[in-house]
Amino acid sequence: MQSLLGFLKGLGAARVMAMIAVTVALLGFFAFVIMRVSQPQMTTLYTDLSVEDSSSIIKELERQAIPFEMRNEGTTLMVPKDKVTRLRMKLAEGGLPKGGGVGYEIFDKSDALGTTSFVQNINHLRALEGELARTIRAIDRIQQARVHLVLPERPLFSRETPEPSASIVLRVRGALEPQQVRAIRHLVASAVNGLKPQRVSIVDEGGQLLADGSASANAADGAAGDERRTSFEKRMRNEIEGIVSSVVGSGRARVQVTADFDYNKITQTSDKFDPEGRVLRSSQTREEQSQTSAADGQVTVNNELPGNQGQAGTGPRDQSKKSEETNNYEISRITKTEVTEAGRVNRLSVAVLVDGIYTKNEKGELVYAERPKEQLDRIAALVRSAIGFDQKRGDQIEVVNLKFAEAPQVEKLPEQAGLLGMFQFTKDDIMNMIQLGVMLVLGLVVLFMVIRPLVKRVLASDPGPEGPGLPALTDGSVPQIGADGQPQPSMIDIAQVQGQVHAQSVHRVGELADRNPNETAAIVRQWLAEPA
Repeated sequence: MQSLLGFLKGLGAARVMAMIAVTVALLGFFAFVIMRVSQPQMTTLYTDLSVEDSSSIIKELERQAIPFEMRNEGTTLMVPKDKVTRLRMKLAEGGLPKGGGVGYEIFDKSDALGTTSFVQNINHLRALEGELARTIRAIDRIQQARVHLVLPERPLFSRETPEPSASIVLRVRGALEPQQVRAIRHLVASAVNGLKPQRVSIVDEGGQLLADGSASANAADGAAGDERRTSFEKRMRNEIEGIVSSVVGSGRARVQVTADFDYNKITQTSDKFDPEGRVLRSSQTREEQSQTSAADGQVTVNNELPGNQGQAGTGPRDQSKKSEETNNYEISRITKTEVTEAGRVNRLSVAVLVDGIYTKNEKGELVYAERPKEQLDRIAALVRSAIGFDQKRGDQIEVVNLKFAEAPQVEKLPEQAGLLGMFQFTKDDIMNMIQLGVMLVLGLVVLFMVIRPLVKRVLASDPGPEGPGLPALTDGSVPQIGADGQPQPSMIDIAQVQGQVHAQSVHRVGELADRNPNETAAIVRQWLAEPA
């Protein structure tokens, strides 16, 4: 301890304070690095949360003492990656997140015994609207949804029941496709008793009308026909681009398809009779026979009496016989009813624009060249087969070769794709490695550029008078002279120390010479024999 205290006193107060400052800085820096490295990796717990759900989830996280981070004004919550699955299960057990609306959990309360029927109906309406909003939010590109239902009651002594209606306000990412809008309308209509899809209105957050709830049936059919035509053209365009791009290259073909649809619905009924195909349906035969005799042409009372008929003379008799036959035949009849639905394709027009061929010259520049006519004919043949070309229908196909405004770019595969695929590094792993590398570089910079010079400066102290025979000015430094030409006090102290060292050295040499005179004389003779 005395040696340590003496060493510290020899360093001086300034150097001791410098050492303390360096030690504190080192401890702070490495504590920061250790805390930053040991901090758990954060991942997303929930996104697009409402204010109510975010507040409820934060209270639950604080109750469980789980660290979290809020981003995007509280709509996104980050928690440690190793706890995200268990947290989601725990929050789902408590009914979180609720989705910004009230669902059927409103009936889980036990104080519904004294509730009036009016309140129960209102709660049922709120629950139905909340459940529909949650279901709609599950569709892609939809962030928020708000549903309003109008379920009118049938008035007394009324024969007709008012039709229910619904209005939906959506907050979407990007734009919804017509098929998605129709799906939402049918989804809501199927969930509400008596609601028709035509009575559902949909509006986005920008006030744009996506579906008109008061549209008639004809308008709805027209909209469905336009959607069918658009979908058909898109499908044909994708198929043609796929088969043409495989020949000319990706992005080197442009395709436009125009389809002429017939939206008229035709019902045709025809009857056809076959005279050769007769079938006996019924047959009726009738025979009549009569016989009369003449009595000399005299008409008397006696002849007319019943008993005197046999006494009449035999005279000529009249006989008649009649046969009648009636046959009813059924002629073969064919009744044919044809219903032609709307949406038939009357004609297709396809325009295909392909780029030319690019080759590199000696200078490495791309040179454009037109495609041969034979190749264009083959591409046209492929397009005909793809669309089901019908010349009777009036289909048209044009394949044109023109130079595109933008030349193709050479695609380079990423060099690290194989390495990343081999080790299966994720984006989070790469960011953590980069973060650790930056901290390591900063630590080395602080160590070699700051700490090392300070330590060398602190340790570069002058030895005390107890030094064992080592000269103090062996580093070649030049003594400092004051302004008055006199040596500084530090120089005087150094000279005294050097004198004491030299005196001790001379005294030790003398003692060695007295103890070993023969060896000393031999060393002196050797020095004398050496050339100058």
